[in-house]
Amino acid sequence: MVEHRSGSPDAEGAEGSRVSGATAEASRTAGSTAAASGVSGATAGGSGTTGTTTDGSGTTGTTTETSGTAGSDPDARWLALLMHAAFFLLLGASLTRFLMRHPGEDRTPWIIALSITLAVLYLLGPVLGSRPTPRRLTWLGVLVVVWMVLVVLAPSFAWCAVPLFYTGLRILPPRAALALVALLTVFVVAAQLRLADGFDPNLVLAPPAVAAVATAVFVHMQRQAVRQRELAARQRELIDDLLRTRRELAATERREGTLAERQRLSMEIHDTLAQGLSSQQMLLQAADRTWSADPDAARRHVRTATGIAERNLAEARRFVHDLAPADLAAGGGLEAALHALAARESAQAEGALTVHCHVEGTPHAPLPDRVQSALLRIAQGALANVREHSGASAAGLTLTHLDDRVVLDIGDNGRGFTAEPEGVRGARTVRGHGLPAMRARVRQLGGTLTIESAPGEGTVLSAEVPLTTTEDPT
Repeated sequence: MVEHRSGSPDAEGAEGSRVSGATAEASRTAGSTAAASGVSGATAGGSGTTGTTTDGSGTTGTTTETSGTAGSDPDARWLALLMHAAFFLLLGASLTRFLMRHPGEDRTPWIIALSITLAVLYLLGPVLGSRPTPRRLTWLGVLVVVWMVLVVLAPSFAWCAVPLFYTGLRILPPRAALALVALLTVFVVAAQLRLADGFDPNLVLAPPAVAAVATAVFVHMQRQAVRQRELAARQRELIDDLLRTRRELAATERREGTLAERQRLSMEIHDTLAQGLSSQQMLLQAADRTWSADPDAARRHVRTATGIAERNLAEARRFVHDLAPADLAAGGGLEAALHALAARESAQAEGALTVHCHVEGTPHAPLPDRVQSALLRIAQGALANVREHSGASAAGLTLTHLDDRVVLDIGDNGRGFTAEPEGVRGARTVRGHGLPAMRARVRQLGGTLTIESAPGEGTVLSAEVPLTTTEDPT
């Protein structure tokens, strides 16, 4: 059945040209709107949500489905309303033109009924869901078939093809969508030629060109949106990896800090409380041996042990306060602390060991607290070794201030020993923590510890600390 034309042939030709121009303009307008709608997520059925689909040939493509996000995005909602309005405006214009040009024809009730059916089917799109389910694909097929019947009965309804282009592009896989666009374009060209008088190349070439451009723009913008979402997902993964790495790094630093603090505390305890307790044990054992034979000597040993206990108590309280050596906390700096240490060791030995202290040079600036604390602890540990193991009668502390470093020498005239290389620990006893602790203290400050000793020739221990090297933060 063919739509009857009214008017002169020239009028019909002009009418056909106007229809073609209106169709091309409507295609360009709707194409721009649908492309923007595809990017923003708003489409005629709602707002776009991208998903991956596979056509029958196994080709995987990305399609944009409708969802309810338009209600939460004002821009997407307005674009969706614009697409609805464009469709119904084109449908209404086509129906109005038919009624004006062909009043009272027998097919008019069919045209009106099919127009209403097409409008109702279009409104059912968002109700059927957002995924390309069989029910939704069936809906699209029925929608297209109704439109084709309308175009056969009244070619002016070809104008409604533009919104249908993008409905198909949103729902179908790429190959199926392109096939649908080609089919709709063929119907548009046929309808325009029926309205025109004679062959018009513009009517044959313009609709396919407009459809190709609109489809290319839509697909390009759709792929851009997919790439942006993939990039955003990759960025979120990188941020998650970075946060996880930072947490792991922080946990590692906490563990390392805990281990370093444990090592430092063990060295502090060894050089103070442990050495003091060892001295007290020796004095109390000596007092016990001489208690009956020489009560006065026994009492002296007890009084000396009491003095050592007082010092250890002060050190323990200093640990609780700030872990600084009690001699340094009393004021006077490292030199005063070394003189006090030498005097105390000499007094505790009761003549068996004499300790002298000598300072050479003048520091250009006060020594850092960590340097003073480390050198004092080294001196304490070295003198404890002299007292317990060397059998020396004299020992000396020499603190030398140089331009770029400070050196502490501890020498004695004891029996000496065969010095072992660094890192070699004796397996005969559980003791021997003193020298490794000294080396660790000096190493933390970027310095070196050297030991010169031989059997029967005494021992000299030298700790050299540079003053220009940044201290180890651990």
